[in-house]
Amino acid sequence: MKINVYTIEKKSNDEFTKLIENSKKMIQKYALIEEISIFNKKITSAQNRDATIARESYSEVFAPFMNGYNIALDPKGKELDSFEFSKSFANIATLNFFIAGAYGFEDQFLKKCNKIVSLSKLTFSHKIAKVVLFEQIFRALSILNNHPYHK
Repeated sequence: MKINVYTIEKKSNDEFTKLIENSKKMIQKYALIEEISIFNKKITSAQNRDATIARESYSEVFAPFMNGYNIALDPKGKELDSFEFSKSFANIATLNFFIAGAYGFEDQFLKKCNKIVSLSKLTFSHKIAKVVLFEQIFRALSILNNHPYHK
């Protein structure tokens, strides 16, 4: 299985990055995982102009990566427990997660996704959302592989 996590954000190297790298190492036992942070001048310009234009720019940069089973993280999505979340991984060769920029996703992008998931009713910064997502990916893979981590 190949798991890709696409985010609209500037790359950083901080304490959150260390937590994510640790999760990646654990995930590698079960799947290939890659984190792709996308941020360019067009996104910067769009975010400085208008929320609608910003959302359009996110969709545009994510579009080429929508090959496989696509899950968007969005407050409008369904909240799942860890067992329900793990079912998203069953029999999937390529699983893509998308985390939008500050203005969220446009509805057209969400309609193209196979599933929309909310991590919580709370609002998280990108960095915290990614830490939670990577931990839940490992937990889901542990559940599917009957590893005792989840207990």
